[in-house]
Amino acid sequence: MRPLRAELAAEFLGTLVLLLFGQGVVAMVSLFGSGVPGEVVKGGYTNITIAWGLGVTFGIYIAGKISGAHLNPAVTLTLAMFRDFPWKKVIPYCLAQTAGAFLASAIVFLEYRPAFEKADPGLDHTAGIFTTFPAFPASYWPGLIDQVLGTALLLLLIFALSDLRNQPVAELGPLLVGLSVVAIGMSFGGMHGYAINPARDFGPRLFTVLAGFRNNGLTDGSFVFWVPIVGPLAGGVIGGWVYDQGIGRWLREQTEAG
Repeated sequence: MRPLRAELAAEFLGTLVLLLFGQGVVAMVSLFGSGVPGEVVKGGYTNITIAWGLGVTFGIYIAGKISGAHLNPAVTLTLAMFRDFPWKKVIPYCLAQTAGAFLASAIVFLEYRPAFEKADPGLDHTAGIFTTFPAFPASYWPGLIDQVLGTALLLLLIFALSDLRNQPVAELGPLLVGLSVVAIGMSFGGMHGYAINPARDFGPRLFTVLAGFRNNGLTDGSFVFWVPIVGPLAGGVIGGWVYDQGIGRWLREQTEAG
């Protein structure tokens, strides 16, 4: 039995690495891509989706053997509901993930602080480098649906890739999960920035508040912070349930019959 502190340390470090790559690429594209601070250039979004996917892959390789590399409260909740992950570990895992995301934001901000001071000295329009916002601020629904759909796809794929009765992928598992994040971002990333991970969004959002970013979605009056929390949690459960009631159930029946 591994001590819980080792598992939490793994979740913290894995999420930290994931967010360093993810937020680092957004900072690169936004602050340096075209030579015009704050302007995203052609091809920039492709760079962003690929780097986020690689960040997920590397985070899983770091934490996988110790904690299972959830790196995402939606994953933790869904595993507790459908894979017997201990409920008593759910909140500690989520806190470790959020803390790792928070620290990653602080590191990226310190790394690129001179660029932030040049592009956004008032810190009033670059919080999107760290956290997500709706493409259509007048309504919460498009972003909420986007988060539910994206995270449902993520958990559906995670369950499929980790089911040894289906298609065991061993060492390729982290890479394929990372590629699933790339695909989700490329296909469904526009409506609310495809957070698909409450810790990835809320930890950095807390940092933007403490760092003094005005457009932070938490204290600026827009209150968009709840969308990438509720949406992924609901979507993860839906994705896990769909797999278990479809492919998982058929594989179980086939195994029992054999």
